[in-house]
Amino acid sequence: MNILILNGSPRSKGSTKQMINVFCEGALSSGNKVDVVDVCGKNINGCTACEYCHTKGKGECIQKDDMQEVYKLLKDAEMLVIASPIYYHGISGQLKCVIDRFYSAAYPTKPPRLKKVAMILSSGAGNMYDGALFSFKGDFLDYLGLENMGVFTAHGAENGSASKLNELKAFGKSLR
Repeated sequence: MNILILNGSPRSKGSTKQMINVFCEGALSSGNKVDVVDVCGKNINGCTACEYCHTKGKGECIQKDDMQEVYKLLKDAEMLVIASPIYYHGISGQLKCVIDRFYSAAYPTKPPRLKKVAMILSSGAGNMYDGALFSFKGDFLDYLGLENMGVFTAHGAENGSASKLNELKAFGKSLR
């Protein structure tokens, strides 16, 4: 399976990246192909609501920034993993820009091979996930109709714990 991970953490050695790394280790060990895009290191602008993609562009965004890399990977992705630290009850702003730009990638239909989605979230406290979960359900489960493969969270002392990292590695390994 081709898996695309969108990493919304600006911290290259933070808890979110640590969870991504063990998930990748498990997924790769089962023969999956995994691409990770660290969106915070990319030049990806927010959607300008110009409607070019829904009119003249026929699904292509008028902006030619690093989002082109994500669009290319989306074409072959069978599973999407949204990974982010929680900032003010939601995903990071950098990742939100990427998700907003799915507006063109999902027009007139979602990427044809994309069937599944999962979310990996890291936070300081356990009651911080409402905004991220709202987006996950509305954007990916309802609107794109993707299969929910699970939401994996770690907060406080769970971040970096052996049990959480083993859970993510096992999840990655279970994918085929």
